[in-house]
Amino acid sequence: MGPEKSLFTMALGLEAPWYVDDVAFDASTKQIDFEVIFKPGSRFECPSCGAADRPVHDTRRRSWEHLRFFEHKAFIHAAVPRVACRQCGKTRQVTVPWARSGSGFTQLFDAFVIALVREMPVKAVADLLDVGDDRIWRLLDHYVPAARALEDVGDVSAIGIDETAARRGHDYITLFHDLRAGRLLFACEGRDAGTVETFAEDLRARGGDPDAISAACIDMSRAYIAGVGRHLPRAAITFDRFHVIGLAGAALEEVRRAEVRSEPALKHSRWMWLKDKHSWSKRQIAQHHDLSRMHLKTGRAFRLKEALRDIFAAADTRADAEAQLTAWIRWARRSRLAPFKKLALALKAHWEGILNGFDSELTNGSVEAINGLIQAAKARARGYRKPRNLINMSYLIAGKLSHLPASHSRTTSGAVLE
Repeated sequence: MGPEKSLFTMALGLEAPWYVDDVAFDASTKQIDFEVIFKPGSRFECPSCGAADRPVHDTRRRSWEHLRFFEHKAFIHAAVPRVACRQCGKTRQVTVPWARSGSGFTQLFDAFVIALVREMPVKAVADLLDVGDDRIWRLLDHYVPAARALEDVGDVSAIGIDETAARRGHDYITLFHDLRAGRLLFACEGRDAGTVETFAEDLRARGGDPDAISAACIDMSRAYIAGVGRHLPRAAITFDRFHVIGLAGAALEEVRRAEVRSEPALKHSRWMWLKDKHSWSKRQIAQHHDLSRMHLKTGRAFRLKEALRDIFAAADTRADAEAQLTAWIRWARRSRLAPFKKLALALKAHWEGILNGFDSELTNGSVEAINGLIQAAKARARGYRKPRNLINMSYLIAGKLSHLPASHSRTTSGAVLE
């Protein structure tokens, strides 16, 4: 083997009995082709039963796309041996060390693709690498579930549940987060009680225990409440405080929309009322000052909303929160504002779950932040054809998967999934 073949053998990371036998460069197509062979007389492990030192029965020619050499596309070609195993009686093709079985890409190419799709839309990656986007989605369909299967979920004790739209207005997926570790545990289509059952089954299949989950932070969805009660029986429900404050914001906006018909001064003030007052611009401060002197229903609604926000921000204990929320509910019932009277009834109906939040101190704030990242990725991609594609991207963005192929730029090798 000449020095240039030895160089390329090392560059491709090949080990005995494999080596580069020939290199062909086509300047017109900007393509490099590596012919890889194995040393004559080599014997291989049986891919079916693992028996060592099996003789070669015959070969089948295969090709794989590799990382580019500068601007040149690169391909590995090899006659892959099949071994005839006397121990199990099967004749099977061996797995080459540079690619997973059945793939048309090398493992380093796979790792590079995964690194790119975490930051870029799949279509953009496909165009950049000049491959079909369907091939990239098939690559993700293999690696993401395989990586999830190796993740440790034995210590999951507190989860957050949220939903996000796969497409505008429909095709929702439900996301289950490990609130302690800050990672996405599971995602599936739908937003009903059955999603919790599917999550519990997935957790159990990966070595986790649904009965070990002691807390679940959710919104006031009847479906999620029922699902948690049925399939996570030991989980104390915490209603996310940001969701409760969001309901107060929605009640405020309902009051404003009704009042703006008789008070035109309220036009163009929506975001001022809904925004945290500590973040108001100078214009919004002046706008609030002018409107507050008009003794509007919207002003009363704003004070109710801010008081509720302050309770969640300042109450130190469950007992303190219970006393303050009780007083707030009495105020809301006397407010003569129908949306807030309705909200007061909703808080009473979900009383234990709201108070649980002051014990567990759990919120879905991190969940909402991750949801924003997922929606941003969806927007960059201009949507996904299938909910499964959004689910795979969600795992890549938020799953903290540690068993994906190692990037080609890393100096140490990581786990590679066959």
